[in-house]
Amino acid sequence: MLKFFWVIIMSGPFADLSRVQINKLYNLLGVHIYDFNKNQEILPTIKNENIIGIILDGYAQIVNMEYNGNEIIIENLFKDDVFGSNISLTNNESYQIISRKHTQVLVIDYDKLLNPVNLKYSYFNIFFRNLFDIINTKFKERNERIKILEQKQIREKLLEYFEMQHKKSRLKNIYLPFALKDLADYMAVNRSAMFRELRNLKDDNLIKVDGKKITLLYK
Repeated sequence: MLKFFWVIIMSGPFADLSRVQINKLYNLLGVHIYDFNKNQEILPTIKNENIIGIILDGYAQIVNMEYNGNEIIIENLFKDDVFGSNISLTNNESYQIISRKHTQVLVIDYDKLLNPVNLKYSYFNIFFRNLFDIINTKFKERNERIKILEQKQIREKLLEYFEMQHKKSRLKNIYLPFALKDLADYMAVNRSAMFRELRNLKDDNLIKVDGKKITLLYK
């Protein structure tokens, strides 16, 4: 049993921390953990609160609810992703955070996180470094999406997205982190038009599609 409590977490915001250190961190920051069912709005009061959320388990999306009821995906949130009013634009009144499966969220008060007293604890400094790395990655991903949205044609958007994913893995096979219909929302294009363009790319022997797996035949 003792060995379990000293296991080191190898990835995410708690990377390089033991279970004991994580428990100390929770006490230091006074964290709260909430559970949300599928398709439930996560922390609807976040627009008025200065907090940071971490997805401990599950999958959620930040969506823009348009006046006609349509949803536009602003950001996908997977395990270990970080969100908050200062880093995810959630202070927009038309934005909601929706759980897409059972999702567990850890919440930290932003002011407690920035308390200078925290810096005397080594485990906090490790956590803060991990948090900064994750937020930095999120900004890079946001810039990638902007580059995709700048493409005028759906084919150009798709090929730009595939090329970005290929550069990360150097593999011909790309595994989408979400369903194809969500890819259309991510690129802010009509779903039917995107599926039609995917068929065109397949007919041109540029790609092969098998569920969430995209094989780049032109590489």
